[in-house]
Amino acid sequence: MSEAGGGRGCGSSVPQRAPWSLVAATAAFCLVSATSVWTAGAAPMSREERQKLGNQVLEMFDHAYGNYMEHAYPADELMPLTCRGRVRGQEPSRGDVDDALGKFSLTLIDSLDTLVVLNKTKEFEDAVKKVLRDVNLDNDVVVSVFETNIRVLGGLLGGHSLAIMLKEKGEYMQWYNDELLQMAKQLGYKLLPAFNTTSGLPYPRINLKFGIRKPEARTGTETDTCTACAGTLILEFAALSRFTGATIFEEYARKALDFLWEKRQRSSNLVGVTINIHTGDWVRKDSGVGAGIDSYYEYLLKAYVLLGDDSFLERFNTHYDAIMRYISQPPLLLDVHIHKPMLNARTWMDALLAFFPGLQVLKGDIRPAIETHEMLYQVIKKHNFLPEAFTTDFRVHWAQHPLRPEFAESTYFLYKATGDPYYLEVGKTLIENLNKYARVPCGFAAMKDVRTGSHEDRMDSFFLAEMFKYLYLLFADKEDIIFDIEDYIFTTEAHLLPLWLSTTNQSISKKNTTSEYTELDDSNFDWTCPNTQILFPNDPLYAQSIREPLKNVVDKSCPRGIIRVEESFRSGAKPPLRARDFMATNPEHLEILKKMGVSLIHLKDGRVQLVQHAIQAASSIDAEDGLRFMQEMIELSSQQQKEQQLPPRAVQIVSHPFFGRVVLTAGPAQFGLDLSKHKETRGFVASSKPYNGCSELTNPEAVMGKIALIQRGQCMFAEKARNIQNAGAIGGIVIDDNEGSSSDTAPLFQMAGDGKDTDDIKIPMLFLFSKEGSIILDAIREYEEVEVLLSDKAKDRAAILKDPEMENEEQPSSENDSQNQSAEQITSSSQEVDLVDQESPEESSLNSEPESSPADTDNAASVSASEQNSHPTENRETASLDGECTDLDNQLQEQSETEEDSSPNVSWGKKVQPIDSILADWNEDIEAFEMMEKDEL
Repeated sequence: MSEAGGGRGCGSSVPQRAPWSLVAATAAFCLVSATSVWTAGAAPMSREERQKLGNQVLEMFDHAYGNYMEHAYPADELMPLTCRGRVRGQEPSRGDVDDALGKFSLTLIDSLDTLVVLNKTKEFEDAVKKVLRDVNLDNDVVVSVFETNIRVLGGLLGGHSLAIMLKEKGEYMQWYNDELLQMAKQLGYKLLPAFNTTSGLPYPRINLKFGIRKPEARTGTETDTCTACAGTLILEFAALSRFTGATIFEEYARKALDFLWEKRQRSSNLVGVTINIHTGDWVRKDSGVGAGIDSYYEYLLKAYVLLGDDSFLERFNTHYDAIMRYISQPPLLLDVHIHKPMLNARTWMDALLAFFPGLQVLKGDIRPAIETHEMLYQVIKKHNFLPEAFTTDFRVHWAQHPLRPEFAESTYFLYKATGDPYYLEVGKTLIENLNKYARVPCGFAAMKDVRTGSHEDRMDSFFLAEMFKYLYLLFADKEDIIFDIEDYIFTTEAHLLPLWLSTTNQSISKKNTTSEYTELDDSNFDWTCPNTQILFPNDPLYAQSIREPLKNVVDKSCPRGIIRVEESFRSGAKPPLRARDFMATNPEHLEILKKMGVSLIHLKDGRVQLVQHAIQAASSIDAEDGLRFMQEMIELSSQQQKEQQLPPRAVQIVSHPFFGRVVLTAGPAQFGLDLSKHKETRGFVASSKPYNGCSELTNPEAVMGKIALIQRGQCMFAEKARNIQNAGAIGGIVIDDNEGSSSDTAPLFQMAGDGKDTDDIKIPMLFLFSKEGSIILDAIREYEEVEVLLSDKAKDRAAILKDPEMENEEQPSSENDSQNQSAEQITSSSQEVDLVDQESPEESSLNSEPESSPADTDNAASVSASEQNSHPTENRETASLDGECTDLDNQLQEQSETEEDSSPNVSWGKKVQPIDSILADWNEDIEAFEMMEKDEL
């Protein structure tokens, strides 16, 4: 998802029909025209360089859009690694993430208004004709109401908005007669049955052909939806009503927003992530500004601008006051519990909150916007991209990056608000990273792991709808755009809706039900254009002074738990007990636990269990200390077992025409050359004969000095390795024999030995699923000689290629950014941690990554007390609040599915910590991740 905002500048005229509410609304948006007042803080960028970067964005869009049209259309999305379209039902299911695909040429519709913004009017006209000719909205497919609204309905309305603008100008689209609008209206009616609930909140999914509840619909049984899913409809539905005069769409969207407002937690004025669409009960009671909620807040503010209804602004300001009171912990934005907003719900942040600085700009609250944006930028500079989730000490929590545009969006709005050329340099970095790490021959590929640089065969439609739009606008001058962008507001998918809709077909009755619940300071309701001299006090380096303290926060910060814990000992009080120091035999420690509401229970089987009841703590600060202690104990235990695991590896294709652009995620081996400790292995690939590698090779001359390709099956991995090594191979790649398997849908595992001494195996061995292996096999068929690099993480193309053009590229950091994934923050007021001996016979469970779906059992976590107490200093760097700190590069926690080639059930290693099964109980992170994937929020 993304957010956006546009709006009318201070100097632009307001239509004569505009009500005072619209004039007031534009006040918050006047920042977009303040660029002339801010030139300090960074060296100005010349007009020539900005034009060069703008042209580079155009070329990148052509590369992405052209490959979609050539290799994927009319499919919904392009698969850039395999150069083909993603058609729902023909590719392995990715679960809820596929709910955006409706067999309606999604990427083409999502890209319509981007073509006009990028001055590609001829291509826009051709694209509209293709949509009208080819797109079918009556498919028997279940889709996400949210995704279909923001991408398809929004795309059609954005295309219609700019089509009528071009037609009015007189050169293009003279034949156009509201055909896109008619398609939008057809789609709107197809979505309306989703609102058939007592609450007015829509079902999360609907069948485009059969609607809801019918047997053939295969949907309509859901009970829950996310707040953003139900609260991100008003712009598109109201625009459809105002364009067509059919008021029913705006009425339904308003009813959903009204219900969410009524169900907010009244004491905190926060909303939860997930709500029951029938009862209105909160299913997930954590609250933040990221996944599951984000665009709900965005649409409240923008609904006020587009519709001129003061109640939406009052609601937004009420929520914003709560956000800044509880969630904002500058520069961090941390989820809290709606009923206990002083308690953090987790110690990690998701990438979707990157939109929030841009929304703060539209609100006119610049300082926190600068702070959070800078923090996010430092994370990007460390990892090249913003990980899907990262911890409060800026380690990777979830390593994916699906080319999300939210950070580019906030960069654009901060530049428009401040005119600070610093943000042009930020945009330049984004362009360089996309070209250096995500660009592949058939488009741009999402990052499967920002630490290894491996790719996912995925290029979501929002990448074309938003990323290129914001980057181009960042570097464009007013005369570079063929229309006035400030006459439009951006939807969450960056589609453009004209502001004149605020005065059109205003037949919706507006009942202001907000004021009776709102008690806010008048400063939240400023009705005038913000004074830039107030926003930026007479110090010309104002923004720079805010950013400077954050420059080194990512690389040099000590790992932290709950941020507010610092408050408990600023006055000189003794720092709270840390999990790394805890000893179950220490009476003083047991007394501290009691004060924190933590009980120690001796179980019949000899284990010791820790249970926290926050209400039994001596004070709220002690309860927070207890919460942090329990979370630290889980992290400590998790870290101990992770040390026995190997991270994923990378297979990088470096020969023509790939030149290092295609990186495949590979599983490691428990034997052979360790690529994390030795130099990478580079060589041409050759298939072994026999292909299964289970006997002496009959073609040793073909694999001599090369990396052998072997098929999985019929013998042990170690036996294959020995056979190709004896034939002179310098490395081996085992390709799965299960056709269609992919790291997109199956967890990685590391190849186990054969139970014998494997010290004789000296070459590196990696495993590829069938889909990734097919990319190499297809390349061999087309180009004959294919050279690959086996490494712990992808290498910079300028460093591995002899291409002179590559040599001039900027070198990225060579730092190995493999990080430890944090354990999930405990959201219940009652928690448990089991302390067991490391040699416990119960060590049999497998550790699961957040993408998996664990069983829902009692909340508990196990840790080795003897291990912890005997080595108290080993983990001292993991959670230090003061003093010196060490940057730990912890290994990626992958799905613990180690296996012999003939038996898929061998465990990762000789010993697996019991924490594995118990950590599986913490399923809130999993739900949040699934929500992020499902809603692309």
